[in-house]
Formats: sequence, C-alpha cells, structure tokens
Amino acid sequence: MLGILLIVASTVYAQATPAKAPDAAEIVRKSLERDRFNFEQAKDYTYRERAEVRSLDSSGKVNHREIETNEILILLGRPYERLIAKDDKPLSAKEQQKEQEKIDKELARRQRESEKDKREFEKRRRETRKFLDEFTSVFDVRIVGEETWHGRPVWVIDATARPSYKARERMAKIMQKVHGKIWIDKSDFNWVKVEAVTTDTISVGLSILRLGPNTRIVFEQTRVNEEIWLPGHLRVVADARVGYIRRFRRDIEIQYSGYRKFQTDSRIVPSEQ
Repeated sequence: MLGILLIVASTVYAQATPAKAPDAAEIVRKSLERDRFNFEQAKDYTYRERAEVRSLDSSGKVNHREIETNEILILLGRPYERLIAKDDKPLSAKEQQKEQEKIDKELARRQRESEKDKREFEKRRRETRKFLDEFTSVFDVRIVGEETWHGRPVWVIDATARPSYKARERMAKIMQKVHGKIWIDKSDFNWVKVEAVTTDTISVGLSILRLGPNTRIVFEQTRVNEEIWLPGHLRVVADARVGYIRRFRRDIEIQYSGYRKFQTDSRIVPSEQ
C-alpha cells in the first residue's frame, strides 16, 4: 500500500510541477548536429534547382527577369550541375550538345584525379560548414514563440549577434552582421525555416560583390524520404554593388525539387558511348 501511495504522490507532483523550459542554446546545438547529418546525407541525392533572378528598378518594380533550371547529378561520387532549361523552356539541341560536352570533359577530369585530390575535395567540402561550430558563440539565442509549420510543432528562436565575440572563421565574421529567426522542429530538432536580415554591408567573394544592409533572406527546408531535411526554397532580396561603382537590386528565388536518392550502380558515361 505504501508503494502505491508513493507512486500516486509522485505522479501528482509531476503533474503539478511545471515542465522545465527548454534551453534555446541546447536546442540550437542539437539542430546543428542534425544539420551535419543532413549535410553528409545530401551528397547522395540528385535534384532540380530552378533559379529566378529578377532585376528591380529604384521603385522595386521588376524590369528584367532570367530563369535557369539545373539538374544536380552525382558524377563519380560528387555533385555536378547541368543546365536543362532557360526561362522554363527546354534547351535547344545545340545547347544540349554543349552541356553534354561539358559533362564529358568534367567526367574525364574526375577520372584522372588521384586519391589525394579526392581527399582534398572532401576536406574542403567539410570546411565550408566549419563556421557553424561558432554559431552559439556568435549569437545570443532565445525562444520567442512556438508555432506550427506545415503541421509540425516548432520553436521560434531569435538569434542576435554578439558584437564583442571575436570570430575565427570568415563566414562566422559575416554572421555577426546578420540578425535572424530560426524555426526548429520540436520532434527531430531540424531547422525548417530561417529568416535573416543583414545589419551591415557584407563583402562576398574577393570583396568584389557587396551586399548592403537590409538584405533579406528566407530559407526553407523540406522533409525527404522521411529520413532527411533538404533545401526547399530560398529567396534573397538585396541591394548590392560590384566594387564601389555599379549598384543594382535583385530579387532572387530558388526552388528545389525532384529529390531522388542516387543509386550506387548508376553511372554517367561519355556521350560517344
């Protein structure tokens, strides 16, 4: 009887005691672990990428539009981007032949690569994500709400840069010029959506392209095969400069679709075969 009373008492106490609020930094750390998993698994998927670039005038109206659709293939174990359409129209026979020649050339180059070259590529690939190791140091994060995103409960987390932090990685230094919100799935800790705005000018590449303050970025992911989250949609609206002279405004939107897991027995051969 005493044992039963203790069980009942502990149950009542657990119900009466409010659950400990989740820690935002811990949620983000877990989400970064899931991001690493997705990043590694993503290299096994082929997909299509439709990019629409809209040039804007000073009033924000579209004065020019270009659309390119690429198919991302797996070529000897690594992604390869092949152009398949322009302005939502298939390539001409001549353009298709040109793209095939590019594939043939790249296939031949990769076949000549040494094991050292392959390891160097993989090392560089992983280093592109190294800046995320500094994420919870760069940003002060806090939960600002809970929502439902495509039927899935998520945390909404605000990320405000810490100006006093001395970032090591170049991309981490760029992150310090961004303020964002992150939507993180409660069940598996995956990032499902990110909204960000730049708070200062950001130099891209060799400092040739400069994105101005208030550049807005929205990035969403989609669940594929019930095992992985992969890019679904990206939009960037930016005032930018090339060097210090030419200024332009762009509204760039990218849709990702057609994800398929690459079969290990599949292969791409030169066109003459």
